[in-house]
Amino acid sequence: MYTETISLSSIDAVKKFVCIANEYDFTINLLSDKYKIDAKSIMSVFSLDLSKPITVEIEEECPEKLKKEIQEFKL
Repeated sequence: MYTETISLSSIDAVKKFVCIANEYDFTINLLSDKYKIDAKSIMSVFSLDLSKPITVEIEEECPEKLKKEIQEFKL
């Protein structure tokens, strides 16, 4: 399992992150407080409190390409 703490503090950041997540066939989840949502759903992402740090959770082996793409959002 791969986890990373990120920040999605703008609308553009959310759009870009969701686009990146949709490039992959495996499940990518976002966790914030007690909520766990599908990172591929822009509506679900906007339902989170984006003023707080968010944890990305990938249960599969995370490709290096995705790790590099996520770095942009890392705290």
